[in-house]
Amino acid sequence: MTTSIRGDVKDISLAARGRGRIEWAAKDMPVLRLIRERFTKDQPLKGVRMSGCLHITTETANLAITLKAGGADLVLCASNPLSTQDDVAAALVNEYGIPTYAIKGEDEQTYYRHINAALDHKPNMTMDDGCDLVSTLHTSRTELIPDVIGGMEETTTGVIRLRSMEKSGVLKFPVLAVNDSDTKHLFDNRYGTGQSSIDAIIRATNILLAGRTVVVFGYGWCGRGVASRAHGMGASVIVTEVDPVRALEAVMDGYRVMPGVEAAALGDIFVTVTGDINVIDREHLERMKDGALVANSGHFNDEINIPALEQLSVSKRRVRDFVDEYTYADGRHIHLLAEGRLVNLSAAEGHPASVMDMSFANQALGSEYMLAHAKELQPRVYTLPAELDREIARLKLKAMGVRIDTLTTEQETYLNSWESGT
Repeated sequence: MTTSIRGDVKDISLAARGRGRIEWAAKDMPVLRLIRERFTKDQPLKGVRMSGCLHITTETANLAITLKAGGADLVLCASNPLSTQDDVAAALVNEYGIPTYAIKGEDEQTYYRHINAALDHKPNMTMDDGCDLVSTLHTSRTELIPDVIGGMEETTTGVIRLRSMEKSGVLKFPVLAVNDSDTKHLFDNRYGTGQSSIDAIIRATNILLAGRTVVVFGYGWCGRGVASRAHGMGASVIVTEVDPVRALEAVMDGYRVMPGVEAAALGDIFVTVTGDINVIDREHLERMKDGALVANSGHFNDEINIPALEQLSVSKRRVRDFVDEYTYADGRHIHLLAEGRLVNLSAAEGHPASVMDMSFANQALGSEYMLAHAKELQPRVYTLPAELDREIARLKLKAMGVRIDTLTTEQETYLNSWESGT
């Protein structure tokens, strides 16, 4: 069932179930709750038209409710065709009055129709996860740009695209790289992606990780998280990298490091987390053993050369939900999870609420900061001020019941002086 007045969702009758799950996630998002209480009182976003292209999940719903509580006039669309939780989308429309355009499994045409529906809102501010909203705004909807004061970007892939736009001189308004905040990437990318990716692989396949060889392509914060969780469940982990410093770190962390082509013949499970294209290419696919599982936790399915996999195969069939089996001419079977899309949101529920609490606190405070400072900012990519980062960390520790030390006056003086020596 669809609703044309306030969005486009799969089945509005799922709204009550979605509301229950949104409320469940809220119990584990105390920082966002504190921000919502202040936003409700202060109304820092009053009158701001905001369009958000985000993963429509229970955690995102709590962010949306917070933004609306702060006065924002918000419209949402999905940032990935497979990441929408249909009951959440229904609840956002029916229970919370937030227009939402998102259907799990939507085709490419519907995906971009939904993005354009969100842009029809004529936003003053954007909130993106992957930069599809902003890139569409800069290509086919340029007439809307004069009304946009700024935006926020949630993920590594989107920040990469935005920095490319800035470098090329085509970015038309300032954007906050929320992903670059310490309370986002150090926790969301490492602990969130690490746990949710392994969770999704297990849900999709029901395999035992212990004793298997897991190959992680990329050792950024997401790769660190995936490798750590796989190792913790008994897997032997191989890391592939192009950055010598990250490769050295992986070695020091106890993992085998080698070129991807060599690892291709050894792995049982492959996970890409790089944000680049064809990280698993034809030469890797040709070397994989029978039964190999291939998954991606980067934002786009470009990380796996799926056309090459199709060319190498003589047949394809779906053997489980989110598992497509490709059969080679020599009889080998390669299993692609979630059509190569980000596996943690396609085949599972994405990051746990407790870690998204910090990420979305950054989004909420970022929108407030952007509104207050947009006139001072150039069309560039900025990071959130460090003091806001520390405030989010402080609130999270408080919610967890963790206390820390404070510097004495003597210690502060010492750290700010140069006179004392040996």
